[in-house]
Amino acid sequence: MGNLIVIGRLYFVRQAQTLLAFAKTTKDPNLAAMLVERAADLTAKAAEPRPDVRARAPDVEPVGGNAAV
Repeated sequence: MGNLIVIGRLYFVRQAQTLLAFAKTTKDPNLAAMLVERAADLTAKAAEPRPDVRARAPDVEPVGGNAAV
């Protein structure tokens, strides 16, 4: 089984902070608006529940092999 890498909440928060810092320094209002919007998207991603990486997929077919069609 391969390794699964899940990006953590802190990563998204740091990226959003960086975008907001750039938005404050630019003189282009369109660029600033876009950066703020992207930061909001990252903040929303940070708030999403993280998947349980220990969870296993359910069996596709019952143990007896009598799948209903």
